[in-house]
Order: sequence, then structure tokens, then C-alpha cells
Amino acid sequence: MDGQTAALGLVIVIILVALIFDYINGFHDAANSIATVVATRVLSPGVAVIWAASFNFIAFLVFGTAVAKTIGGDMVNIAVIPGNDQLHVLLGGVLGAILWNLLTWYLGLPTSSSHALVGAYAGAALSSYIEHYGLMGAETVLKAEGWIKTLSFIVLSPLIGMTAGFILMVAVFWIFHRTPVSKVDRWFRFGQLFSAAAYSLGHGGNDAQKTMGIITIALVAGGYLEMLPGGELPEVPLSVVLAAHTAIALGTLSGGWRIVKTMGTKIAKLQPVGGFCAESAGALTLFGATYFGIPVSTTHTITGAIVGVGSAKRLSAVKWGVAGRIVWAWILTIPAAAVLACICYFLTSLIGRMF
Repeated sequence: MDGQTAALGLVIVIILVALIFDYINGFHDAANSIATVVATRVLSPGVAVIWAASFNFIAFLVFGTAVAKTIGGDMVNIAVIPGNDQLHVLLGGVLGAILWNLLTWYLGLPTSSSHALVGAYAGAALSSYIEHYGLMGAETVLKAEGWIKTLSFIVLSPLIGMTAGFILMVAVFWIFHRTPVSKVDRWFRFGQLFSAAAYSLGHGGNDAQKTMGIITIALVAGGYLEMLPGGELPEVPLSVVLAAHTAIALGTLSGGWRIVKTMGTKIAKLQPVGGFCAESAGALTLFGATYFGIPVSTTHTITGAIVGVGSAKRLSAVKWGVAGRIVWAWILTIPAAAVLACICYFLTSLIGRMF
């Protein structure tokens, strides 16, 4: 097999695996979009996933590709990796992220698919660089600007979601305190259809772009696209945009019922008004982050919003033990995914060298 044919085959494999990751991302993160609307019994689980998947898909009509460009061009300096190893790095990174997502899905932990992907990509890239050049200069593999934005929002996105959820819930209490509970409940059951749609739109807009970034950089590494001056990612092809949104929407359609149970019932018991406030707070946070090209965790965002809504009632309404377990899973995601990606990189590169 000549080098050009092998590279084409590897690019195709990376695209397929990246779309599988996107599918699993939708499957894993379906709970983020539908947990509150299912927990408050506004929609049945089946109808809820169809509703969420529809808005996951049409998100490409609303948002650009700023997040894709951050993932593909601002996190890892692929140019310092040997040319014949770049595709192995990308494949190892996506495989590592998939393994971490499947493990945390099995355990019912709502961890971040986004941070699994960036952690795995970084782990595979560092493994390749160190294998070829040693530790000296390994820091050049990671681009500070992209990591500062991403790591900052590991902390900021749940805090912003929590603050927004708390404020919205307090505002609703103040505005409707003289309105009969039954009437408020009926209004917000209807309102949750729109808040769930908005959150799903933000989820699709931010998360699908991460896969677009990986596929686009694979096309660059394979010689099918050229990087722009300054190491900026080229424009994401429309076919890649549509494929990524289709994959994440299909994943959402498949649901993720283990995590739905944790997100919808174990953190805080929600009524329709609480579900509306949590989804609205999460959507506002995601819209802002996506606009500025920041790859945030939809899981972190909605969890923070749910905690904010629960604590607006009373602090004891939040099951802090469950929330603490989730936080530990967040902390572990980037390093754990990086280790898995390191293993996957060495395996894929070993197999590649055999052929």
C-alpha cells in the first residue's frame, strides 16, 4: 500500500470515528437537553428526544464555526508533530475520548464530552512529540490561548449557569408570588417546550462544532485542505457541518437514560418552573460561549443551572453528595481521557507502521 493511499484510508477512518464520537456525544449528553423536561413530566422521554434532536440538527443555521476553529486550530499545534504521525494523533485522540465517554456513560456520570475530546487530543499529541523528540520543547505542542479559554470555563460555565438559574428562579418567585400555583405550573409547563428547544439549540451549536474541528484538521493533515496563515483553521466545509449535526442529532435520538436519571432527579427535584429556569439559564450560557468560540461543557452548564435553581428554593433542596461526585468526575475527565488517548495513539501508530 503506497503512502498516499494509506493516508486517504486513515483520513476516512478518522472521519468515521469522529462522527461516531459525535453520535456518542449526543447519546451521552442527551440528558443535558431532556433531563429537566422529562423529570417535570412535560414531555415523555420519547417525544423529548425527538424534540431535542431536531434542534440539535438545525443549530448550524444559527451558529457559525468559531468553536470548531478553537478546537482544530487553537488547542494543539499540530505542525510540531511529524507529518507522518499527525493522523495517528487525531485517531488516537478521538478513540481515547470515545472510551472515556462510554465508561462514564456506563457509570451514569454526566461528564463532559467536550473536555474528554480536548484532553484526549492533547494527550495523543504530547505522546507523539515526546516519542519523537523527548520532553524538551513539549510545551510547544499546546497553544496557551485556547487552553486558557477552555480551562477557565471549566470553572466559569457551571458558575454562570448556577448564577443565571438562581437569578431566574428568584425573579419568577418574586413576579408570580401572588399567582395560584396551578396556573403558574400550567404556564411553565408550556414554557418548558421553548426552554428545552433553546437549550438543545445551544447544545447542538457548541458540541457538534468540536467534531467539525477534528475532521477539518484531519483533512488538513491529509493534504486535502490548507491551514491559513498563523495556524488558523480553514473554513469548515458544509458537508462536514451537516455530517456533524446529523451525527449528534441521531445520538440524541438514542437517548442516555442512565444519565437522565442522575440529571433529572438525583441533583434536585424540579417542578416545571424550575425546569424552565434551568434550561433557560443553560441556553443563555451556551449561546454566549458559542458566539465567542469557547468550547464549554454542556454538562457542566446544565448541572450548574440545576444547582442554582434548586438552591434558590433552599440549600437542602440540592443533593450535594451527588453534585460532589459529579464534580470529581469533571476534574478527572481531561487527564483520564489523555491517558486513554496515549494508549490508543501508541496502538494505532504501531498498527499503522506494520502496514
